[in-house]
Amino acid sequence: METRVAFKEELRELEERALQGLDMVVSSLERVMEALQHQDVELAEMVVEDDDRIDGRYLEVHQGILSLLARQAPVATDLRLVAALLDVIKHVERMGDQCVNIAKVIPLTGHEPPSDRAMLETLAEMGRHAASLVEQSKRAFAGRNVELAQDLVVRDEAINRLQREAFRLAIEIGDDVDTREWAMTMLLVARAIERIGDNAVDIGEQTAFVVTGLFREFTDASHPAGV
Repeated sequence: METRVAFKEELRELEERALQGLDMVVSSLERVMEALQHQDVELAEMVVEDDDRIDGRYLEVHQGILSLLARQAPVATDLRLVAALLDVIKHVERMGDQCVNIAKVIPLTGHEPPSDRAMLETLAEMGRHAASLVEQSKRAFAGRNVELAQDLVVRDEAINRLQREAFRLAIEIGDDVDTREWAMTMLLVARAIERIGDNAVDIGEQTAFVVTGLFREFTDASHPAGV
């Protein structure tokens, strides 16, 4: 009995550490979006360097779960949570990588690149939506709230819509070669933000799996309606 209690407590702590990783992602995303808006190369470099913290959290949780499995044989409900946490921490690491992808683009455009206010505002709105989705995915998983998890799909469509708007802006930005090159680079940013939203939806799917024991995709996030 004491062994079972210890197992539950260790699993609870690993879940908490995994979900804290989502807070780290939100912080990284907010910083990299600030760097993008102000063309702050130094801040972008800090985001790249700080990704080691997210990678470290991934390794900590992943290895902690494997160690726990080696010492204990979880029952079915616990095994669902173990499987879900391995998936959640994988998405945390991937979202951190997307923040790094955005950060690495910023120095490539130069210190005073041509820019377009509408494009920057569209990307900023995408970033705010994505950060909110990551926060909601954390609340849904922590609260085992399937309804809140499913709502992520609806909210993710706003990011998909803004990505399409960014593409339209890039196409219509004009004939200046430097400006068009900058706009094409910004589409890489839009794609990275869109992937962060998709990963948040995936965490929502893991919430439903933990609660119901059945895994199903809420939607094919790579092919949203209307695209």
